[in-house]
Amino acid sequence: MKLPPLLVYSVLRLLAFLVPLGILWFFFPIFREFWWLAALFAALIGISISLLFLRNPLSDASRAIYAKRASKVDSAPSDEDIEDIEDTEPSGAEGSDPNSPDTNGSGDAGSRHAA
Repeated sequence: MKLPPLLVYSVLRLLAFLVPLGILWFFFPIFREFWWLAALFAALIGISISLLFLRNPLSDASRAIYAKRASKVDSAPSDEDIEDIEDTEPSGAEGSDPNSPDTNGSGDAGSRHAA
């Protein structure tokens, strides 16, 4: 069974943060008092680890996301296709002006904003 690349990358990123955080808390007593400083250092270490060692899992996850999005985009019609369909359809009554005040559906030209 092969795990999804995004799940693998997410777990590795979490481990790149949690392992340094645990090491800082357990082996350096000052970080037990200043937990926010330990979290900051662990985040910096985690970013460094992921930039150095997690390039392949990141590219695999990116490819998987791109493939999933591309398959969804191919199944849906594009904006250009929808506009082409609208341009070829007849536009209803030939003599009606869409900007005329009588087209508000009420039969009264001034009733749209009447008090």
